[in-house]
Amino acid sequence: MIIRLAVGLTLAGHGTQKLFGWFGGYGLKATGGWMESIGIRPGLIAALLTGTFELAGGLLFALGIGMPVAAALIVLPMLGAIAAVHFRFGYWVRQNGMEYNVILIAVAIGLALAGAGDYAVKAP
Repeated sequence: MIIRLAVGLTLAGHGTQKLFGWFGGYGLKATGGWMESIGIRPGLIAALLTGTFELAGGLLFALGIGMPVAAALIVLPMLGAIAAVHFRFGYWVRQNGMEYNVILIAVAIGLALAGAGDYAVKAP
């Protein structure tokens, strides 16, 4: 539960940064503009999808609902971030590498395979 809450709520927070500008984020329009500036087009749609995946995936993950779907909603934007931004910088996050994204992918897939645990909202 602790891992689900920490990872899920962090990802949900990242989604709200992109979608609404919360927690120091830039909001949908500015995030879309940045995505366009790095060659992701249409940027606004990409920002909307990324933010929605992170928010929905993070909340589902935190609650332990639909873990395979939650994991997919986390893994897809992380793979996109690696491909579009981080891969060329190597592994370590200090050099803008993919370390953070790889860890989130590993945790999401690991818990999707292992299950949400006893303290999760589950369908009967």
